Amino acid sequence: KLTSLALRPAIAPELVRGRVHLKCSYSHPPPEPPVHFRVLWSRLSSPGKREQIHQETTPQLFSYVEMDGANLRLGDTVFCTVTAFRRGTPEQQSLPEDSKGFYAGIKFLPESLEIAEDGKEHVLTVLSTIPIACPGQEDSCKMTLQLSTEVLGKGSQVPGPPDITLSACQVDLLPGPCSGSSCAAATVTVTAVTDFAHDGNRVSRVSARPAAPRDVLWRAHTPRDVKVTVRDLPTGNCYSFTDPHIITFDGWRYDSHKLGTFLLCRSASRAFEVHVRQWDCGGHRSATACNCGVAAR
Repeated sequence: KLTSLALRPAIAPELVRGRVHLKCSYSHPPPEPPVHFRVLWSRLSSPGKREQIHQETTPQLFSYVEMDGANLRLGDTVFCTVTAFRRGTPEQQSLPEDSKGFYAGIKFLPESLEIAEDGKEHVLTVLSTIPIACPGQEDSCKMTLQLSTEVLGKGSQVPGPPDITLSACQVDLLPGPCSGSSCAAATVTVTAVTDFAHDGNRVSRVSARPAAPRDVLWRAHTPRDVKVTVRDLPTGNCYSFTDPHIITFDGWRYDSHKLGTFLLCRSASRAFEVHVRQWDCGGHRSATACNCGVAAR
């Protein structure tokens, strides 16, 4: 009986004559008698629903399908289902076995981030699960991705200013051998904007778009976005006002009636400081100083 052969089908990308193909490989069954395989290729058309794109019967332990941009496009999650049967007695067949879903295209790792307004940099990897190919242009072959960010509003809420910054506006994916689920990869760092505003936790997204792709396969590809949740951190305020009254970050109150230029505050951990200039605004009868200038770095 051929009920359970443990075929273990698996999908991997491969370049065939400069074109991107997916290869479904499966294990060898017992050598006798001769066995053929029915391979059904499908893609996820909607959550939980598959659409058949190709079927073939072969004695080989593999099956190929091309990423042609029509039947099989970038952004598809692809499956291969393999059934074994004896040549001459096709009614004696094994149970069909599914491969894991193979996402063909560009994605981010991690697929989501949660960061805080603390100035720390977080590494985001952009990778392609299929080879980068440029037939006839091997010397300058690369895929340039334009990166952008957007704050996601809730309902009618206006998104507001950017919540995150990227270390680069674009990255290049270069051709190379595939390893695991990555055929080309680049990294970029994400940092939360310290906005000194109590605006709650907000969600932004980072998007990647192929820039002027030469290959028709890439032109209609919209890679998956990555969502970045920015956790709001409390901020402090300090003041210097009128003839100057000063309130420090911890709420203490002081008066300063001196004339001149002074260091109002300086960060001990980053390049940030504020200078204030005070001049005589009291006239002849009283010595009173007022703020007349400020410089911030």
